[in-house]
Amino acid sequence: MSRKGEQFAGLTVALVTPFRDGAVDEQALRQLVDYHVENETDVISPVGTTGESPTLTHDEHERVIAIVCEQAAGRVKVMAGTGSNSTAEAIRLTKYAQSVGADGSLLVAPYYNKPTQEGFYQHYKAVAEAVDIPIVVYNIPGRTAKNIEAETIARIGEIDNIVAVKESTGSMDQASQILARSDLTILSGDDSLTLPLLSIGGSGVVSVVGNIVPRDVQAMLAAYRNDNMAEAQEWHAKLFPLCRDMLGLATNPIPVKAAMGMLGRDTGEVRLPMTPLDDAQKAALQQTLTAYGLL
Repeated sequence: MSRKGEQFAGLTVALVTPFRDGAVDEQALRQLVDYHVENETDVISPVGTTGESPTLTHDEHERVIAIVCEQAAGRVKVMAGTGSNSTAEAIRLTKYAQSVGADGSLLVAPYYNKPTQEGFYQHYKAVAEAVDIPIVVYNIPGRTAKNIEAETIARIGEIDNIVAVKESTGSMDQASQILARSDLTILSGDDSLTLPLLSIGGSGVVSVVGNIVPRDVQAMLAAYRNDNMAEAQEWHAKLFPLCRDMLGLATNPIPVKAAMGMLGRDTGEVRLPMTPLDDAQKAALQQTLTAYGLL
């Protein structure tokens, strides 16, 4: 079965937003884009969860999207985070992303409001009708407080320019239901579940750990595509402790920014209400990075 959204198959990296002295570090952001071009990342996704979008002002949110699209310059696809718990705001952000050249939108489920399933449908329909770019549904009930049920996602997927879902429920059953009921492309929203999701019909990952080791994530995806399951499993096992620390030591993106700081690729600065790792967490992360061979 051919699926919509295959242009977003492979590795999408959920970009961090670099800060320096409390402000967005625009030079560092441009360097991150270049890094992913050099490392042959398929897609970059600015201002999602990992990009600390809830702490950015509206102007900063738009500026980050504009910089990433400008710096990408067609060398890597851009899937911009444009979600909001206000439908009108999501429409405005998605229109803006389209206007500056984004290849697609990553649209998180409206958080805090806890819409009905009909509310979810009408929200995505309204945004999709306002733009021409493809939209990826981002379902992460652990953050948004409510699940978009598989039946609703399949219904949303009947809208022409809604092409994929970033599946962050952790439920293989839900992913299987979506695959069975729709022609949407499914992308893993959890690094540690990428290989299991591929095995049931997923097409890639929106990755946090890809900020640090994009080529290794690509190697796992390539091994799976080439029917080399043993190699894919080896990569999964190697990546797993790093994936676990990125989400387990503290709330994303605190650990990944700390890791990038240790590797000399970011200040590691986060904005309140996010706070830095404590000494014990730093030591654990350092140990994982050393064991991986990065330090």
